[in-house]
Amino acid sequence: MLAHCVRSLSRCLSPLKYKLQQQTKRCCGSSQTESVEPLGRLLQLCVDRHYISPGHTNTELFQRGHYCSYGPLGKELRRNLLDQWWLSVTGSRTWVFGIDTLSSCHKQTAAGGPGGLRMVDSEDLKQILDQEQLSKEQLIQEVHTRLQKSPSLRTNLFQGALEQFVPSLELVNRKLPFGLAETGVCFQHSGGSGCPAEVTQTSVVWFCSPRTSSQWLDHWTRQRLKWWRKFALSPSSFSSSEVPPEELEEGAARGVRIWYNFPWGQEFLETLWSRGDAELLHTHKGARSKLQCRDGRKSIPHVISVTGNMDRGMLAFLSNSLQQLKKEDGKKRLQQRKVLKLHPVLAPVKVALDIGRGATMELRQVCEGLLQEFLEARISVWPGYLDTLPTSMEQLNARYDEMGVLFTVVISESTLESGVLQVRSRDTTIRETMHISEIKSFLSKYVSAANSI
Repeated sequence: MLAHCVRSLSRCLSPLKYKLQQQTKRCCGSSQTESVEPLGRLLQLCVDRHYISPGHTNTELFQRGHYCSYGPLGKELRRNLLDQWWLSVTGSRTWVFGIDTLSSCHKQTAAGGPGGLRMVDSEDLKQILDQEQLSKEQLIQEVHTRLQKSPSLRTNLFQGALEQFVPSLELVNRKLPFGLAETGVCFQHSGGSGCPAEVTQTSVVWFCSPRTSSQWLDHWTRQRLKWWRKFALSPSSFSSSEVPPEELEEGAARGVRIWYNFPWGQEFLETLWSRGDAELLHTHKGARSKLQCRDGRKSIPHVISVTGNMDRGMLAFLSNSLQQLKKEDGKKRLQQRKVLKLHPVLAPVKVALDIGRGATMELRQVCEGLLQEFLEARISVWPGYLDTLPTSMEQLNARYDEMGVLFTVVISESTLESGVLQVRSRDTTIRETMHISEIKSFLSKYVSAANSI
């Protein structure tokens, strides 16, 4: 039974239009936008190389920075990105704790409360709308009642952290500062399309003394910008700026946005707010005594929120890492080479295993052994040797470069005779020989060194 997410009745344009929409709409519409050339090239590569699933609606979701249907490489890149985010925020300070809150809730105080997003069963709505004996006013009242009884969908992770504040005080003995971190899918208003979008959100909510809140906002801004730039091929494409006073959220004293300069214009990836204590007090019904903490003196903590969109973050890193290089082929003809130079830590595939000329059965057995070694060392592998279609090494290298594979390892007769294999680098295209006993250590050290820079 299909469940639909709908807005509460107060946000509908008119009751009559609302009824018509619910009776006629069965899928989410998507606006038709004209892609600029760099965006079109990037999206096509993401589809061709299994980062996102094909389909106009899916690619449109991705280009807007929304959660979409990811392919195998996109799923791995997203996982690597979220892992690095988690390590950066929980490892940067002693007292940052992970939480996991509900994505939907029946409580009115939950994120997406009154006037927010609700989850309703389409069959329940249909039964109400099919009652022809109801007047327009009765229909409005029935739908309104059903919406009020339906669970709210979270539109951010911030509210869940506020609710977890009091239970977390025991962990820190009521001492400031400390933070709560979470990642998860949130829902955003459709903007008129009729179907809420999903976004992979990251959140750090930092509780600190009122007198140090401005310094902590500056600290987290520096930390977050440094993190985005760490994995970038062109770090200068990432920047930060203060939110203008007219754009500040209600109750926020200051705000900062971290931007990425896409070829088609700037879009923000992360927003930081200095929120004061009003929302914390509201969440806990003004119970000041149970909110008081220690940081040299007793006080109600001020709140710094750091909220990121990792779907747009993925698009930023893919855009930042895509290079089009010119090279000559064997016949001195100039060709364009597309390379996805993702940071070694983020790259979804670290090494591709292929076989050269020689006894195929024996070479495959060597590949199987290496594959197991790599997997045990948590090195992601693409088993190219299993592909039975005849493909030249030049074609394979072009494919692996577009996939962002760091190294291609070729097992040949020389490997069977002397243990020597060939290793090609994505970034330099240089081919080197290496003994089979050294390759696992080489790959592990390479990725580890890139992460520590």
